[in-house]
Amino acid sequence: MSSSPPKTQRGTRLVDLFEQGLDAPICLTWELTYACNLSCTHCLSSSGRRDPRELTTDEAKAVIDELEAMQVFYVNIGGGEPTVRPDFWELLDYATAHHVGVKFSTNGVRITPEAARRLAGNDYVDVQISLDGATAEVNDAVRGAGSYTTALRAMENLADAGMKDFKLSVVCTRHNIAQMDDFKEIADRYGAQLRLTRLRPSGRGADTWDELHPRPEQQRELYDWLLAHGEQVLTGDSFFHLSAYGQALPGLNLCGAGRVVCLIDPVGDVYACPFAIHDEFLAGNVREPGGFARVWRDSALFRRLREPQQGGACRSCAFYDSCKGGCMAAKFFTGLPLDGPDPECVQGYGEPLLAARRTVPKPSGDHSHRTRPVDITLVRRADLDRPPAAPCAEHPLASAPLV
Repeated sequence: MSSSPPKTQRGTRLVDLFEQGLDAPICLTWELTYACNLSCTHCLSSSGRRDPRELTTDEAKAVIDELEAMQVFYVNIGGGEPTVRPDFWELLDYATAHHVGVKFSTNGVRITPEAARRLAGNDYVDVQISLDGATAEVNDAVRGAGSYTTALRAMENLADAGMKDFKLSVVCTRHNIAQMDDFKEIADRYGAQLRLTRLRPSGRGADTWDELHPRPEQQRELYDWLLAHGEQVLTGDSFFHLSAYGQALPGLNLCGAGRVVCLIDPVGDVYACPFAIHDEFLAGNVREPGGFARVWRDSALFRRLREPQQGGACRSCAFYDSCKGGCMAAKFFTGLPLDGPDPECVQGYGEPLLAARRTVPKPSGDHSHRTRPVDITLVRRADLDRPPAAPCAEHPLASAPLV
């Protein structure tokens, strides 16, 4: 059986259609809030404090109406911690009632037994529990004290509620590459599916990437593990740069930014890539005339990304057709040229550029906690609708009702 991408009736490869862009995104990431009870050291959106300008409930529902009209199959909701938005469950129910499936990522802080039963009863919802270490020691060093226990408790609640095939989502770092088998065992224990994601130097990850990203020998270890287990593990478009080792991995082997994926942030800004929250990749805002559909179909940035790519310095590499030059966000936030090699190029072409770099772009916004993540406290219902005292000053869990 051929391993080539499927072809359309006219003989065009499906991957070629993806590169030209589609009428609607296949995977739309939507960060509902920057509020979060944790301060993960690699957080791609530098989350922590709520932005008071975030979309209202009605504005969020209007976006969902657009997605339904565009026939978007599902939306991948993140944050921040999306479950701390007081209208999270209302928006989840509204989306699924309007034929838009919901996948959401959570650290598990609000996945109580009751919430787990509610989720298990909705066939159009999928849950991803974030865990970045197969042991508390490895995980909590990145995600914060107690986060390992919180994540496992959430998975236990989902399993007890009868929810099948929810996801255990892992960002791969040099501290957990050796734990892949252990992650798979944890996922199997709770009836979950393992999902691996590449560490990108975005958000707070820009400051920790040098010390967290896998070493070259670990990249090879991960590649070999994915070849052996890839059909049982979800990777999305995270690791297409590893295909330059010789054999393509399962998943989307190209950068889908502005072609088949994009990001809506909490205030409605639309970015080409979930890992490239920077003005350089800002395409528009859903509050503008024409809404999200106009941004997706007509923005100058997205049109440029859908043009045939020349490959730049990578075009002469024998592995260009496999890795496509790597990840746009990884190159940008490590200060490398977008038409050059990936900073983790497995053929070693990125290393001299990294050594010679002089400036590194900074993320456009930082919503990190000023000192440390705050503890969960409950507030009176009368306080829930009060405006924050100052921009980004609101307690990240103050308006998060327990389910």
